[in-house]
Amino acid sequence: MLVIRADLVEEIVAHARRDHPDEACGVIAGPEGSDRPERFIPMLNSARSPTFYEFDSGDLLRLYRDMDARDEVPVVIYHSHTATEAHPSRTDIGLAQEPDAHYVLVSTRDDAEPNHTGYEFRSFRIVDGVVSEEQVEVVETYMFAHTGADDVPDNG
Repeated sequence: MLVIRADLVEEIVAHARRDHPDEACGVIAGPEGSDRPERFIPMLNSARSPTFYEFDSGDLLRLYRDMDARDEVPVVIYHSHTATEAHPSRTDIGLAQEPDAHYVLVSTRDDAEPNHTGYEFRSFRIVDGVVSEEQVEVVETYMFAHTGADDVPDNG
């Protein structure tokens, strides 16, 4: 399950709407080992396409160096679909290289209003080409269980 703060969901949706009709893309980094999305990092879709997204290789290298320096990992990798449902395409599945990441898709297509929100927001795990949709819990803040080691989210 993806547990994500409401402000991060709002950032993703705002980025998707801003870049529409092109696909938007980005990352939400979090502390290594936490599975907690914290730092919103919008990226440029270097493909500038309404049907495909691509991270600029130089930007991606800088992002990974920055995350390494901060002891972060990509907890969420997101992009938008502008004319189709929020579900990974064959291309999306082929590009998925982070087995521990949550792959979030937001659809900004005209009829994407299942909850009268004007968008569709879904999360998936993609491991070795296998796609599994997961539940999304949107919270105002993260609550933590103290384990003596690293703090872990306790939102259930």
